[in-house]
Amino acid sequence: MAAAEAAAVEQGHGHVTSTGMSNEKLAMWTFLGSECLLFGALISTYFLYRHGDYEGLLPKDIYDIPYTSVSSFVLLMSSLTMVLALAAIQRGDGRRLRVWLLATAFLGASFVAGQVYEFTSFIREGMTIKTNPAASAFYTLTGFHGVHVTLGIVMLLSLWNLSVRGKLPKERSEVVEIAGLYWHFVDVVWIVIFTVVYLIP
Repeated sequence: MAAAEAAAVEQGHGHVTSTGMSNEKLAMWTFLGSECLLFGALISTYFLYRHGDYEGLLPKDIYDIPYTSVSSFVLLMSSLTMVLALAAIQRGDGRRLRVWLLATAFLGASFVAGQVYEFTSFIREGMTIKTNPAASAFYTLTGFHGVHVTLGIVMLLSLWNLSVRGKLPKERSEVVEIAGLYWHFVDVVWIVIFTVVYLIP
Protein backbone atom coordinates (compact mmCIF):
# COMPACT_ATOMS: atom_id res chain seq x y z
CA MET A 1 0.00 0.00 0.00
CA ALA A 2 2.82 2.40 0.85
CA ALA A 3 4.45 1.69 -2.51
CA ALA A 4 1.19 2.37 -4.34
CA GLU A 5 0.73 5.63 -2.47
CA ALA A 6 4.27 6.73 -3.23
CA ALA A 7 3.76 5.96 -6.91
CA ALA A 8 0.49 7.91 -6.95
CA VAL A 9 2.09 10.93 -5.30
CA GLU A 10 4.98 10.79 -7.76
CA GLN A 11 2.53 10.86 -10.67
CA GLY A 12 0.67 13.83 -9.21
CA HIS A 13 -2.42 11.85 -8.21
CA GLY A 14 -2.38 12.74 -4.51
CA HIS A 15 -2.91 10.23 -1.72
CA VAL A 16 -4.60 6.96 -2.53
CA THR A 17 -7.33 5.41 -0.42
CA SER A 18 -7.69 1.82 0.74
CA THR A 19 -9.54 1.16 -2.55
CA GLY A 20 -6.40 1.93 -4.53
CA MET A 21 -7.96 5.11 -5.96
CA SER A 22 -6.91 8.64 -5.15
CA ASN A 23 -9.05 10.73 -2.83
CA GLU A 24 -10.12 12.92 -5.74
CA LYS A 25 -11.30 10.03 -7.90
CA LEU A 26 -13.09 8.39 -4.98
CA ALA A 27 -14.82 11.69 -4.25
CA MET A 28 -16.01 11.90 -7.87
CA TRP A 29 -17.37 8.34 -7.77
CA THR A 30 -19.18 9.16 -4.52
CA PHE A 31 -20.65 12.29 -6.07
CA LEU A 32 -21.79 10.37 -9.15
CA GLY A 33 -23.44 7.81 -6.88
CA SER A 34 -25.49 10.58 -5.26
CA GLU A 35 -26.34 11.90 -8.73
CA CYS A 36 -27.70 8.46 -9.66
CA LEU A 37 -30.13 8.79 -6.75
CA LEU A 38 -31.15 12.28 -7.90
CA PHE A 39 -31.82 11.27 -11.49
CA GLY A 40 -33.47 8.04 -10.34
CA ALA A 41 -35.94 10.12 -8.32
CA LEU A 42 -36.58 12.51 -11.24
CA ILE A 43 -37.12 9.66 -13.71
CA SER A 44 -39.45 7.90 -11.28
CA THR A 45 -41.44 11.11 -10.84
CA TYR A 46 -41.79 11.46 -14.60
CA PHE A 47 -43.01 7.85 -14.83
CA LEU A 48 -45.68 8.58 -12.22
CA TYR A 49 -47.05 11.63 -14.00
CA ARG A 50 -46.48 11.06 -17.72
CA HIS A 51 -49.80 9.34 -18.52
CA GLY A 52 -52.14 11.23 -16.22
CA ASP A 53 -55.48 12.53 -17.38
CA TYR A 54 -54.53 16.21 -17.43
CA GLU A 55 -55.73 19.26 -19.28
CA GLY A 56 -53.39 20.73 -21.88
CA LEU A 57 -50.61 19.21 -23.94
CA LEU A 58 -48.56 16.29 -22.70
CA PRO A 59 -44.88 15.93 -23.62
CA LYS A 60 -45.61 12.81 -25.70
CA ASP A 61 -48.01 14.85 -27.85
CA ILE A 62 -45.35 17.18 -29.24
CA TYR A 63 -42.07 15.24 -29.26
CA ASP A 64 -39.86 15.57 -32.31
CA ILE A 65 -38.01 12.27 -31.97
CA PRO A 66 -35.84 12.61 -35.15
CA TYR A 67 -34.60 16.02 -33.96
CA THR A 68 -33.88 14.77 -30.45
CA SER A 69 -32.16 11.68 -31.89
CA VAL A 70 -29.69 13.87 -33.77
CA SER A 71 -29.11 15.97 -30.66
CA SER A 72 -28.53 12.78 -28.66
CA PHE A 73 -26.02 11.51 -31.22
CA VAL A 74 -24.08 14.78 -30.92
CA LEU A 75 -23.84 14.34 -27.14
CA LEU A 76 -22.77 10.71 -27.45
CA MET A 77 -20.01 11.67 -29.90
CA SER A 78 -18.66 14.01 -27.23
CA SER A 79 -17.80 10.93 -25.15
CA LEU A 80 -15.45 9.86 -27.95
CA THR A 81 -13.71 13.23 -28.04
CA MET A 82 -13.39 13.11 -24.24
CA VAL A 83 -11.63 9.74 -24.50
CA LEU A 84 -9.30 11.22 -27.12
CA ALA A 85 -8.52 14.15 -24.81
CA LEU A 86 -7.54 11.78 -22.02
CA ALA A 87 -5.41 9.71 -24.39
CA ALA A 88 -3.68 12.90 -25.56
CA ILE A 89 -2.64 14.06 -22.09
CA GLN A 90 -1.49 10.56 -21.17
CA ARG A 91 0.85 10.77 -24.18
CA GLY A 92 1.96 14.23 -23.12
CA ASP A 93 0.42 15.84 -26.23
CA GLY A 94 -0.85 19.17 -24.91
CA ARG A 95 -1.92 20.53 -28.30
CA ARG A 96 -4.20 17.61 -29.09
CA LEU A 97 -5.50 17.68 -25.53
CA ARG A 98 -6.69 21.25 -26.06
CA VAL A 99 -8.21 20.39 -29.44
CA TRP A 100 -10.22 17.49 -28.04
CA LEU A 101 -11.28 19.41 -24.93
CA LEU A 102 -12.65 22.20 -27.12
CA ALA A 103 -14.31 19.68 -29.42
CA THR A 104 -16.02 18.04 -26.44
CA ALA A 105 -17.15 21.40 -25.07
CA PHE A 106 -18.47 22.41 -28.51
CA LEU A 107 -20.47 19.20 -28.89
CA GLY A 108 -21.87 19.61 -25.38
CA ALA A 109 -22.81 23.24 -26.12
CA SER A 110 -24.52 22.13 -29.33
CA PHE A 111 -26.59 19.66 -27.33
CA VAL A 112 -27.59 22.31 -24.78
CA ALA A 113 -28.47 24.74 -27.57
CA GLY A 114 -30.62 22.04 -29.14
CA GLN A 115 -32.36 21.47 -25.83
CA VAL A 116 -33.05 25.19 -25.43
CA TYR A 117 -34.50 25.26 -28.96
CA GLU A 118 -36.70 22.25 -28.14
CA PHE A 119 -37.97 23.86 -24.94
CA THR A 120 -38.71 27.08 -26.82
CA SER A 121 -40.65 25.16 -29.45
CA PHE A 122 -42.70 23.34 -26.82
CA ILE A 123 -43.53 26.60 -25.05
CA ARG A 124 -44.63 28.18 -28.34
CA GLU A 125 -46.94 25.22 -28.91
CA GLY A 126 -48.49 25.77 -25.51
CA MET A 127 -46.74 23.36 -23.14
CA THR A 128 -45.05 25.24 -20.32
CA ILE A 129 -43.74 23.95 -17.01
CA LYS A 130 -47.08 25.00 -15.45
CA THR A 131 -49.33 23.29 -18.01
CA ASN A 132 -49.78 20.07 -16.01
CA PRO A 133 -47.78 17.71 -13.74
CA ALA A 134 -46.50 15.68 -16.71
CA ALA A 135 -45.04 18.80 -18.33
CA SER A 136 -43.53 19.89 -15.02
CA ALA A 137 -41.87 16.50 -14.54
CA PHE A 138 -40.56 16.56 -18.12
CA TYR A 139 -39.03 20.04 -17.88
CA THR A 140 -37.54 19.32 -14.45
CA LEU A 141 -35.91 16.06 -15.55
CA THR A 142 -34.49 17.25 -18.87
CA GLY A 143 -33.69 20.70 -17.46
CA PHE A 144 -31.64 19.25 -14.61
CA HIS A 145 -29.71 17.18 -17.12
CA GLY A 146 -29.08 20.27 -19.25
CA VAL A 147 -27.68 22.07 -16.19
CA HIS A 148 -25.32 19.13 -15.57
CA VAL A 149 -24.09 19.26 -19.17
CA THR A 150 -23.54 23.01 -18.84
CA LEU A 151 -21.46 22.49 -15.67
CA GLY A 152 -19.45 19.88 -17.56
CA ILE A 153 -18.75 22.41 -20.32
CA VAL A 154 -17.46 24.88 -17.73
CA MET A 155 -15.22 22.14 -16.35
CA LEU A 156 -13.84 21.34 -19.81
CA LEU A 157 -13.13 24.99 -20.61
CA SER A 158 -11.36 25.34 -17.24
CA LEU A 159 -9.12 22.39 -18.14
CA TRP A 160 -8.44 23.94 -21.56
CA ASN A 161 -7.43 27.18 -19.83
CA LEU A 162 -5.10 25.31 -17.47
CA SER A 163 -3.49 23.55 -20.42
CA VAL A 164 -2.98 26.82 -22.31
CA ARG A 165 -1.22 28.23 -19.24
CA GLY A 166 1.01 25.17 -19.01
CA LYS A 167 -0.54 23.98 -15.74
CA LEU A 168 -1.86 20.66 -17.01
CA PRO A 169 1.17 18.44 -17.71
CA LYS A 170 1.13 14.72 -18.36
CA GLU A 171 1.66 14.05 -14.66
CA ARG A 172 -1.77 15.56 -13.91
CA SER A 173 -3.67 13.34 -16.33
CA GLU A 174 -5.94 12.15 -13.55
CA VAL A 175 -7.56 15.59 -13.49
CA VAL A 176 -8.74 15.03 -17.06
CA GLU A 177 -9.73 11.46 -16.20
CA ILE A 178 -11.94 12.67 -13.35
CA ALA A 179 -13.57 15.27 -15.61
CA GLY A 180 -14.08 12.47 -18.12
CA LEU A 181 -15.90 10.37 -15.51
CA TYR A 182 -18.36 13.20 -14.97
CA TRP A 183 -18.80 13.77 -18.70
CA HIS A 184 -19.42 10.09 -19.46
CA PHE A 185 -21.91 10.03 -16.60
CA VAL A 186 -24.05 12.80 -18.08
CA ASP A 187 -23.93 11.01 -21.44
CA VAL A 188 -25.08 7.72 -19.94
CA VAL A 189 -27.83 9.48 -18.00
CA TRP A 190 -29.07 11.04 -21.23
CA ILE A 191 -29.25 7.61 -22.88
CA VAL A 192 -31.54 6.51 -20.04
CA ILE A 193 -33.61 9.71 -20.21
CA PHE A 194 -33.94 9.56 -24.00
CA THR A 195 -35.05 5.93 -23.85
CA VAL A 196 -37.50 6.41 -20.98
CA VAL A 197 -38.95 9.77 -22.01
CA TYR A 198 -38.90 9.68 -25.80
CA LEU A 199 -38.82 6.04 -26.92
CA ILE A 200 -40.89 4.03 -24.44
CA PRO A 201 -44.58 4.47 -25.36
